[in-house]
Amino acid sequence: MKPKNLKIAQPYAQAFIELATKESLPTIIKDLQFLSFNLEQSKEMQKFLSNPVIKLEAKKNFLKSTFGKKIEKVTLQFLLVICDRQKLSYLESIIERALELSYKVSSIELVKVKASVSLTNSQEDALISKLKSMTQADQIKLSVQIDPKLLGGFSIQVGSKIIDTSIQGQLKRMAIHLGVSLI
Repeated sequence: MKPKNLKIAQPYAQAFIELATKESLPTIIKDLQFLSFNLEQSKEMQKFLSNPVIKLEAKKNFLKSTFGKKIEKVTLQFLLVICDRQKLSYLESIIERALELSYKVSSIELVKVKASVSLTNSQEDALISKLKSMTQADQIKLSVQIDPKLLGGFSIQVGSKIIDTSIQGQLKRMAIHLGVSLI
C-alpha cells in the first residue's frame, strides 16, 4: 500500500474496526474479504466507484443494490460513509487496512508466502503449525503467491520479517558474499 493511501485508509479502517464487537468481528472479516475479492475481480466496479463525475447518490444506490443483501448492515453503512466522504477511490486500501487491523484484533497473523510451486495441503499444514509456534498467534492466514522466478523453495513475510529459503534468495546472498552482482 502506498504511504498516501495508508494515511487516508488508516483512520477509516481504525474507526470501523473499533465499532466491531468481539462477537461481530468474524462476520466483519468475512464481509471485508468478500468486498476485497469483488473489487479485485472487477476493474469496472473500481472505475465506477472512483469516478468523480458520477453522483454520490448513484454510487450509494449501486453499493446498496450490489452488496446490501450480501453483507452486514454495519459494513454497508461503513461503505456509505466512505462514499459520503468521497473516499471511494481509496476503498481497496481502506478495506485492506481494515482486514489487517481486524486480523490483529482477532489474533490472526497474515502471512504472505511466495513459492516456486503450489504447496500441498500437508505442506501448508506444517507451515501453519510452525508459524503458529513462531508468532504465538491463534490463527494463521496464508496468502500464497506462485512465483516461478524463485526456482525452488519459498519466502515468507510475517509483518516486517522476511524469511527467504528460495534458491533465488540463496543465490543473491551468495553473490553479495562474493561481491558479485546478479543480473
